[in-house]
Amino acid sequence: MTLQERVDEIFASGGTASRDEARAVTEALRAALSAGAVRAAEPDPSAPSGWRVNGWVKRGILLAFRFGETVDMSGAAGGRFFDKDTLPLQPLDLVSGIRVVPGGSSIRDGAFIGHGVICMPPMYINIGAWIGEGTLIDSHALVGSCAQVGKRVHISAAAQLGGVLEPVGALPVIVEDDVLIGGPDGDVLIGGGGASFLEHRRGHVDADDVFVLDGPAQGIGIDVYGPGHE
Repeated sequence: MTLQERVDEIFASGGTASRDEARAVTEALRAALSAGAVRAAEPDPSAPSGWRVNGWVKRGILLAFRFGETVDMSGAAGGRFFDKDTLPLQPLDLVSGIRVVPGGSSIRDGAFIGHGVICMPPMYINIGAWIGEGTLIDSHALVGSCAQVGKRVHISAAAQLGGVLEPVGALPVIVEDDVLIGGPDGDVLIGGGGASFLEHRRGHVDADDVFVLDGPAQGIGIDVYGPGHE
């Protein structure tokens, strides 16, 4: 039985699922996500947005919350932390080539972090995220659950890429290669190659909103509003 089949079977079982089997499959999923072997979403030229959501991966992450037990995760350096034992921090070493500057940053296990990624404190990367090589995650930045970030991206200080776990079929936040994501008072470059310019002046972008900018050096000023706004 494949990992996907195991996840779907346990998720469909609901409260009757075996606790031990559920915890074992979430551990296997974390390992596959950390290695980049599976992704919450992946490029798919046949899809209207160019990306395909792997809902089973999101269901597997939800199993980790459902079957995890809150345990003491305090570090030796001080501070007290308590979280689900199925969602530990990711173990890193020098061989990974990832630079995590001291000062309050955390990366949950089950996130893929490419070679040469730089993490400036404090920042947070949640489970299911995929970060391409050479990307910079600046101070006070958030990469939410299942967000997909390309190579050589600059996520500026205080920028937030929200997590999209539910609904499981919804596209997560996706940032492609060579993009600058500005901070709260900055602008946003969106699209491949750093060639497109999007000025997000007001409001917010909802899950499943897709902006496709074709051609070089396009400048677009937009106002984005959520439900209930005119």
